[in-house]
Amino acid sequence: MTITPKHNWLHSLFASIDRMDADAFAGFLTEDGRFTFGNQPPAIGRAAVRDAVKGFFASIAGVRHRIDRVWEDEDSIVCHGEVTYEKMDGSSITLPFADVFYLQGELISDYRIYMDVTPLYAESG
Repeated sequence: MTITPKHNWLHSLFASIDRMDADAFAGFLTEDGRFTFGNQPPAIGRAAVRDAVKGFFASIAGVRHRIDRVWEDEDSIVCHGEVTYEKMDGSSITLPFADVFYLQGELISDYRIYMDVTPLYAESG
C-alpha cells in the first residue's frame, strides 16, 4: 500500500481521537462541519461537534483505533477497522467501524461513522 498525504492526515486525525482531545479533533472540521456518529442526530458546526465529542469522551476511559483499509479520491476518504473502547468499569470492548469523510481542502465538511455503539453501553456480565 502506498502511503499518501491523506493517509498521514488520517493518522493525525485518529491520534487526536485516541488522545481523547476534543479540541484537536474539532480542528479537523470546517466551521460548519457535520458529524454523525452511528444513529445519533448529527452535530453541526465545529463548536457543536467539539461539545458532542467531549461528552462522548467523558463516558469512556480510553479509546484506540486500528485502521485496516483506506480508500480515497480527491475530496473524500473511506476507511474501516476496529476500535477498542476502555469502559469506566475497567473492561474493554472492540467493535468494527467504517468512516466516510467528505473534504473541503484539508478539512472535513461531513464525517460519518457507521457502527453500532450499543454494546459499549451494555451491562457487563
